[in-house]
Amino acid sequence: MKLVDLIRPELVIPELSGRTKAQVLAEFSRHLAKTQPGLDASTLNRILTEREQLATTAIGEDIAIPHGKIDGATRMIGCVGRSTPGVSFDSLDGKPTHLFFVLIAPEGSAGLHLKALARISRIFKDADFRNKLLRAPSAAELFRIIADEDQKYPS
Repeated sequence: MKLVDLIRPELVIPELSGRTKAQVLAEFSRHLAKTQPGLDASTLNRILTEREQLATTAIGEDIAIPHGKIDGATRMIGCVGRSTPGVSFDSLDGKPTHLFFVLIAPEGSAGLHLKALARISRIFKDADFRNKLLRAPSAAELFRIIADEDQKYPS
C-alpha cells in the first residue's frame, strides 16, 4: 500500500486555519466531507474526536495521525494538512504539531488500517522529509514531495 493510494492532490490542505485540536479536527472533517461523496462532516468529526479522547494521535516530531473507522467509507482515504504556526495537539514530545495525516477507513478493515498507520508513521519519521513538507510553497508541491518519498519505500 502506497500513501498516494490514500490521498489525491485535492486532499492536501497547505495551511490549516484551525488553531486548536478541535478546530483542526473539524476542518479536516469538513474538507473530507466536501471532497468525498457519502461522508458526513459531523460524523467524521465525532469519530476523530472520540479517537483523540482515547489517546493523542500526535506522535511527536511535528506529526499527528488522527484516524478512525466509519460506516459508509468504501475505501481508506487520507487527507494531509500543514499548520505553519503549529497546533497544541497533546503531542508525546510536548511540542506543537505542524504536519497532519488524517486516515479514514471502512469498518472491518483492521489489518489494512494498521498497515497504513505504520507506513504513514515510518515515512513521516524522516526529518529531511518533514522539513521539505514544512517548506513546500503549495498543496501541489506537498503532494509531489509525499509521492516522491512514498516511492522510496517498498509497499
